[in-house]
Amino acid sequence: MQISEKYNPQETEQKWYNYWLENKYFHSEPNDKPPYTVVIPPPNVTGILHMGHMLNNTIQDVLVRRARMRGFNACWIPGTDHASIATEAKVVAKLKSEGINKSDLTREEFLKHAWEWTHKYGGTILEQLKKLGCSCDWDRTRFTMEDNLSQQVIISFVDLYNKGKIYRGHRMVNWDPEAKTNISDEEVIFKEQNGKLYFLKYKIEGSEEFLSVATTRPETIFGDTAVCINPNDERYAHLKGKSVIVPIVNRVVPIIEDEYVDIEFGTGALKITPAHDVNDYEIGQKHQLKMIDALDDDGNLNEHGLHYAGKNRFDVRKQIAKELDEKDLLLKAEDYVNKVGTSERTGAVIEPKISVQWFLKMSDLAKPALDVVMDDEVKFYPEKFKNTYKHWMENIRDWNISRQLWWGQQIPAFYYGTGDEDFVVAETAEEALELAKQKAGNQELTLESLRQDQDTLDTWFSAWLWPMSVFEGLLDPENKDIKYYYPTSDLVTAPDIIFFWVARMIMSGLEYKKEVPFKNVYFTGIVRDKQRRKMSKSLGNSPDPIELMEKYGADGVRVGILLSSAAGNDLLFDEDLMLQGRNFMTKIWNAFRLVNMWNHEDKPAIATDLQAIEWFENKLNKTIVEINDQFEKFRISDALHLIYKLIWDDFCGWYLEAIKPNYGEGISKEVYDRTIIFFEELMKLLHPFMPFQSEEIWHLISERNQEEALVIAQQKNAADYSEEVIKNFETAKELISGVRNYRQTKGISPREAAEVYTNASEFANEAVVRKLANISEIHFGQKTDKPSFTFLVGATEISIPLSENLDLGEEKVKTEEELKYLKGFLISVDKKLSNEKFVANAKPEVVDGERKKQKDAQDKIAILEEKLKSL
Repeated sequence: MQISEKYNPQETEQKWYNYWLENKYFHSEPNDKPPYTVVIPPPNVTGILHMGHMLNNTIQDVLVRRARMRGFNACWIPGTDHASIATEAKVVAKLKSEGINKSDLTREEFLKHAWEWTHKYGGTILEQLKKLGCSCDWDRTRFTMEDNLSQQVIISFVDLYNKGKIYRGHRMVNWDPEAKTNISDEEVIFKEQNGKLYFLKYKIEGSEEFLSVATTRPETIFGDTAVCINPNDERYAHLKGKSVIVPIVNRVVPIIEDEYVDIEFGTGALKITPAHDVNDYEIGQKHQLKMIDALDDDGNLNEHGLHYAGKNRFDVRKQIAKELDEKDLLLKAEDYVNKVGTSERTGAVIEPKISVQWFLKMSDLAKPALDVVMDDEVKFYPEKFKNTYKHWMENIRDWNISRQLWWGQQIPAFYYGTGDEDFVVAETAEEALELAKQKAGNQELTLESLRQDQDTLDTWFSAWLWPMSVFEGLLDPENKDIKYYYPTSDLVTAPDIIFFWVARMIMSGLEYKKEVPFKNVYFTGIVRDKQRRKMSKSLGNSPDPIELMEKYGADGVRVGILLSSAAGNDLLFDEDLMLQGRNFMTKIWNAFRLVNMWNHEDKPAIATDLQAIEWFENKLNKTIVEINDQFEKFRISDALHLIYKLIWDDFCGWYLEAIKPNYGEGISKEVYDRTIIFFEELMKLLHPFMPFQSEEIWHLISERNQEEALVIAQQKNAADYSEEVIKNFETAKELISGVRNYRQTKGISPREAAEVYTNASEFANEAVVRKLANISEIHFGQKTDKPSFTFLVGATEISIPLSENLDLGEEKVKTEEELKYLKGFLISVDKKLSNEKFVANAKPEVVDGERKKQKDAQDKIAILEEKLKSL
C-alpha cells in the first residue's frame, strides 16, 4: 500500500468529518444501550471560538467519543445561548452606526433587527467546533430563544410564581448604565481602583460647628437624607438629635444613630444616601428615611443634581470637588484604593439603584441543591470546589431575574390597572385575560386592556433549564427522550460559572424532575498566558484557535492543550505544546509507514519477536487498566499521558525496535499480524483524543465498511496481565540502556558489538537484550580481569571489557574523579544516618531512602575500585 510520506491534516480532517456526518455516527435515539448524555455549555450565539471553548469542548468530545466506543449510546447536545445583554448591546451599537436609536423603535421592530443579527452572525462557533472534531448530535442543535425553549422558560416562570416562589418588589439592584439593565450579584466583578477619599463639611444646623464626613462619591450628596453616627462614639454625643446641612444642596437632614457605623473608619460619621448604596438602603429602611434618586439610567445626574443635571457622574465627581473646595466645604482629599463593582458584561461601574424588579426566592431551592453536592450525589472534580459551592449556597440571596432589555423571553406578567397589585401572571395573553377578569371582578376587560411587562428574563433563567429543556422536559414531561437521556451523565464547565449555571441547574432539576441534572461536574482550569494573565481579546494575548488548527492540525491542538490541563488547575498556554501534539502525530504516522514497509513472510516468529509480543500485550493490558482508572477520577490529562507514553516510548521506542527485521529481511507474517492488532488497539485508545488521524490510519490498515468505522469501534476491555512479565522487560530495558550508555559515553559506534560479563545466571528476555544492545557474547556467572565499564541493574552486575580503541589513561582519570565524588557523597549519607535524632524523627520511608542511597553508593564504589585495579 502506498502511504504518503507526510501526514496532511488539512486533507484528512474534512474528509473524515464529512464521512462521520454522512453516516450519522453522532446521532442518537433512545435504544437498549445505556445512555451517556452530555449537554454543551451553550456559547453566545454570535460568539467565536476562543481558547477556553477549545479546552472545554475537547474534553467533552474525549468523554463522548470514549463512551461511544465503550458500549454507551452517546448523545452530546449542542446549542447556543441568546446572551441577552451581549447580543442586545451589539444590535444597539449596529443600529446607532446606521443613525437609528433603540428608543425610536417599537419592541417588535427592534426584535426584527436582533433576529436578523442573530441569523447573520449566529452559529459560527458551532461550525468552528466541527473543525475541532466535536462529535455533537447536530440534528439536536438547540437555541435558547427558539419557540419550544422559550415556551419552557415561560412555563417555569408561571409555575414558580403560582407556587409563591417568584415575587415583584422594590429592591436595590446593580444597575449597568452602559447596558441599561440591572444585573445579578454574581455578574458584578469587584476591581481595585485608585480614587480619592473626600472629607466634606456638613454644618450643624444653627451653629458654626461642622461635622466632617468622608466619601469616595461626592456626586451622590444630592441623594443624602441623613448623616449617621455610632451611638457609642463619645466624640459626637453632643450632636445626638441634631441636624446638618448637606453641602451645596443646602438640604437639612437629621443626624441618626446606628451601630452599623464603624467608629474607626474615616471620621466615624457616615452620609446616608438610601437610593445609591446597598448598606445605606438598609439603614434608610430601618430609620424610615426619604429616598432621593439623583441619577438617571445613563449614569447622569437628574433634576435633583441641580446645576449638574444632565452631566456624567464621573465628570461631576471632579467638578463638585472643585466647587466644594472653592466654597470651603472640602476639608481635604486623600488618595484611596477602593474596590469598585463593575459589570461582567460591559465593564461599566455599577450604580446601586432602587427599582421594581422580579425576584426568585432561593432559600427553599438552595437547601436540597446543597445537600446533593455535599452528599456526592453530584460529584465535583476537583473536589475542592465543593467548599466554594457550599459557601455560596449557605449565603445565597434571592435571584433578581428581570432585565430591562428586549432581547430575551418577555416576562409573562400582564397589567390591567394602575395599582401595584393590578397584574396577573399567565403563559398567554388569553389566559391572562380570564385571570384578570376574575381578579378585577370586571368582565368588561379585553385583550387591549392588558399591558405585558416590558422586561425580559435573565439569560441564566433559560440556561438553568438547559439539561431538561433540550429534551422538551417541561413541555412534555413524559416524552421518550427526557425519560431516556435525563439525568445527563457528565457536565464539563468552567469554575467561574459554578453559581450562575451549575448551582441553578441542580436547583431546577430537583424542582422539576426530583432528580439531579447530571452525575459528575468536571471543572476545567482557566487558560492563561505564560505571564499567568487570563486570555482575552482586550489584552491581545489569545491566539486564534482556527489558525492554530490550520498550523498544527486539529489533532495536534487537541493533544497539545490536553497534555497540560489537569482538572481545575489553570492551563498556562504555550504554543510549543501544539508542536508537541503535531510531533506526536508525525511519530505515529512514521511508525505506521515503517510497519507497512516491511515484507511479511511465511516463517516462524523468532525468540526476540515472541518476547516483545508477550511484553507489549501485558503492558497494553496494564495501561488500559490505568487509563480506565484515570478516567474514573476525571484525570483526563493523565490518561492522555499514559497513552502518549505507551505509543511513543513502549510501542515505537521498544516494541517496534525489537521486532524490526534486519536490513534486507522480511518479518514473520505472524508477528506482522500481531503488530497490526496492537496498532488497531492503540488507535482505539487514541481515537477520543486524536479522532482524525486515528480514523485515517484505521482505514489504511484495512478496507472497512460503514459498520466498521473506528468512531463506533469498541475499545478493548481491561484484561489480566502479568506484573512479572512487565517487570522482567523493564529490567531488560535497563540492561540495554546501560550498554547503550557505555557506547555513548565512550564514543563507540552502536554497530560495534559488545561482549558482556555478568554475575547473573541468566537474563529474562535475553534475545531482546542481545539484539537491542548489540551483544556478541554473554558470559553468565563470570567476572573479567580486563579493564571494564561496569554498571548495576538491581543486584545484577554488568561488565563490558573496554574497547581497544579507548585511551586507558584518560579512563583511569575519569574513574578516579567518579570515585572521589561517590566517596564524598557516601560521607554525607553516613553522617545523616549516624545522627540518632534524624533516624528517630524522620519518616520511615525517608530513612529507608537514605539507606538505599548508602547501599547503592557502597556497591558503585566497590565496582569502581575493582575497575581501577584492572586499569
